[in-house]
Amino acid sequence: MGANPALGVLFHWIGGFSSASFYVPYKRIKLWSWEVFWLAGGLFSWLIAPWFFASVQTNDLLGVLSALSFVFLIWCLFWGAMWGFGGLTFGLTMRYLGLSLGMAVALGLTTV
Repeated sequence: MGANPALGVLFHWIGGFSSASFYVPYKRIKLWSWEVFWLAGGLFSWLIAPWFFASVQTNDLLGVLSALSFVFLIWCLFWGAMWGFGGLTFGLTMRYLGLSLGMAVALGLTTV
């Protein structure tokens, strides 16, 4: 498949729309500090949901995790921390640039 700029723009638009839509359920988001908002959303999406879905889809989750090498777990921890740092800076982008400009800048930088 060759390069298709129109398809890239379409996927970028879909990604921007999808990532911006998570703000919709929070009507009083302006009253919260961004730290509280990210903590409330992150508690479920980073701690509760992954363990729930992993335990539903795996027969012996702790057995699978104990079979992994220590180095592999350290790399997972490292890249998870990097992803968390990215989420933190993304939250700061939303705070200081707003939703529309913040999404455009954040998504534009991550596609480079």
